[in-house]
Amino acid sequence: MVRISDIIENFLKELIEETDGVVEIQRNELANYFNCVPSQINYVIDTRFTAEKGYIVQSRRGGGGYIKIKKININKSNYLMHIVNSIGNSITQQSAEAFIKNFLDYNAVTEREAKMMQIVVSDKVLNVPQPMRDALRANILKNMILSLI
Repeated sequence: MVRISDIIENFLKELIEETDGVVEIQRNELANYFNCVPSQINYVIDTRFTAEKGYIVQSRRGGGGYIKIKKININKSNYLMHIVNSIGNSITQQSAEAFIKNFLDYNAVTEREAKMMQIVVSDKVLNVPQPMRDALRANILKNMILSLI
C-alpha cells in the first residue's frame, strides 16, 4: 500500500525532473491538491528532501510564501565524500541503512553492493557492546564508501 507521503514525494520528484532540477510550490495549494493537511507537506519536505539526499530547500513564509526545492547536481565522488564527512565518529544501524538506501537511489552503488554494505553494518554482525558498536559501524561504513570513490 502506497502512503500519501510516498505519493507526495514522487510527485515533487517528477516536478523537479520536469523543471530542470528546481521547483517552487505553495504548501497550502499542494496540501489542497493532495487533500491533506499542510503539515503533511512539511513532513515530506523535511524528511525526504534533505541535503544528505541531494536537495536544498528554501522557504518564504507569509501570504505569497513559497517553498523552493533544488536538486543538487553533484557527481558520485563528491556525493560519497560529502556522506563520509557527515557520518561522524559513530552511526546507528538505522542511519547507516538510510545512507545505503540513498546510495542505491542515486545509483552510487549497485544492489549487490548495497546488500553487502547492509549486512556488514548490521547489529547482528557487529556483535560488540555500545558505544563501540556504533563507532565501529561508522569506521567500516566510511571505509567502504571511500573504496567506491
